[in-house]
Amino acid sequence: MVIGYGIINLRIHESGSLKEKRSVLSKILKRTQNEFNISIAETGNLDNYKMAEIGFAVAGNDSRYINGKVDHVLRFIDNLRVAEMLDSKIEIMVVSSFLEAAYERTSKYDEL
Repeated sequence: MVIGYGIINLRIHESGSLKEKRSVLSKILKRTQNEFNISIAETGNLDNYKMAEIGFAVAGNDSRYINGKVDHVLRFIDNLRVAEMLDSKIEIMVVSSFLEAAYERTSKYDEL
């Protein structure tokens, strides 16, 4: 299993209140979730009406596919042009080898 996740920091220039910020974020979150079928939510800067932090995660079985999908998500959000993307941090994690190693260790003790 491969998991890609990231955090995106945004500046919302047109926002003058938290209500306007939520409206812009709702557009970003819903469109991105519908386009890519990923988990995405506001994760930080909750009380700052000019700044937003959103986190997302995607899972699959091919690291090249997940890496490409994460890149497409970043480009998609930037191309919406409703907020300025300040920076992003992403990570791709391969979990399958870890789980197989954990299973092998457990099965050795089962034989005793």
